[in-house]
Amino acid sequence: MRLTFHLTPVEWWQAADPAEPLGAPSLAREGFIHCTDGAAAMVATANRHYRDDPRGFLILSVDLDRVGSPWTVEDAAGIYPHVVGPIAREAIVAVVAAPRASDGAFLSFTD
Repeated sequence: MRLTFHLTPVEWWQAADPAEPLGAPSLAREGFIHCTDGAAAMVATANRHYRDDPRGFLILSVDLDRVGSPWTVEDAAGIYPHVVGPIAREAIVAVVAAPRASDGAFLSFTD
């Protein structure tokens, strides 16, 4: 198993068809779905991009070995996989609410 994480707004997850592979707005916009390796890096990424966004978010644990689409890692640190297509539902091995502080900061979670 090659585990990574994907952050998604709760309402987007709830609106997605559970019978279909999971896409993301970034797939149409940028050509890939953003992921992050490691719980600490996921929290840092969430705080960098979404701290001021009041929506609820979910953290999806994704097995890259089962996504059903090609994926690459292009950053020098090697912690930001890009899934170049939809994610097969069977690759999503866990879904947890992203914990947040009262000021909007994302908090650590158990991976």
